[in-house]
Amino acid sequence: MSKHSAKADQRSHKTARLTVKKSAKGARAAVKKASKSARSPVAKTTRVAHLPPSDASKAAAKMIRTASPPVQPVAPRSVSIRSHKYQVGEAVYFTSPTFGRTAATGSYTVVKLMPSEGDDYHYRIKSSGEAFERVAKESQLDKI
Repeated sequence: MSKHSAKADQRSHKTARLTVKKSAKGARAAVKKASKSARSPVAKTTRVAHLPPSDASKAAAKMIRTASPPVQPVAPRSVSIRSHKYQVGEAVYFTSPTFGRTAATGSYTVVKLMPSEGDDYHYRIKSSGEAFERVAKESQLDKI
């Protein structure tokens, strides 16, 4: 047997194996698809009372499909909307936190109202003696 005929023989065996694999894969996919369609959801049906087996099969054939009952909307909870305690332009007394970077405690002016983070609202404040603005929590400010 020559080299050429041996290679051709190997190729034909290889293509035969691939053909068998492809057909088996196609068959598995068809079985999977058929079992999936058999499991499709069914609408709610009325229940059959305890009947003898012969009557149960007749009743099963006459089952009536009903719509689900309407759902009542849930009443919204009352949410208390809290607003900022201080307004823009108001003079406040700033107390720096005891930990971390200590800031100059003293009187400041509210420059901007900022949204809350958790329980406290935030404010942008500025001192007349400083060239920059700070961000302070509402709990760190007091009215003058």
